[in-house]
Amino acid sequence: MSNSGGHHSIVRRRVLYRGRVQGVGFRYTAHRIAMRFNISGYVRNLASGAVELLAIGESDVLDKFLAGVAEAMGGNISGYDIEDDTSGEEISGFHIRY
Repeated sequence: MSNSGGHHSIVRRRVLYRGRVQGVGFRYTAHRIAMRFNISGYVRNLASGAVELLAIGESDVLDKFLAGVAEAMGGNISGYDIEDDTSGEEISGFHIRY
């Protein structure tokens, strides 16, 4: 099946980053990178010490955004889990949640 007409489907990806990802500017860096892309979502610290990031947008745009986060913060990330988000939560813009 080909995707013609320039229509791209919107996907929702939730990423949990592990490592030294709190107290190192991770959320601010992710937010700054997000501003360069047409995406929405949020980034927040979790009590477990991980950082949760939810990104909503076109698949290829999300790939570039997440690659940018990995490039900027890779030295702090020891691992991550990525999954499709099915929450259906409506989010406008990209925010840091506290």
